[in-house]
Amino acid sequence: MTFNISEVLELPVAERLRLVEAIWDSIAECPEQLGLNDAERKELKRRLEAYRKNPDAGFSWPRVRKSNLGQG
Repeated sequence: MTFNISEVLELPVAERLRLVEAIWDSIAECPEQLGLNDAERKELKRRLEAYRKNPDAGFSWPRVRKSNLGQG
């Protein structure tokens, strides 16, 4: 598949967000293909430790998406 980036950038923001979400979901389906550098591993470890200390501090993705995109 080929696409023209200038055409994508002309899409309405809501459509571009849906496109980004679809791309991200497709990437998340194959995490083994992503390599992490040391800084990324350290940051993930830091975030996981923060979550374990206070799992109620953040918001779920469905809640964030609903409040920011009016979706749910």
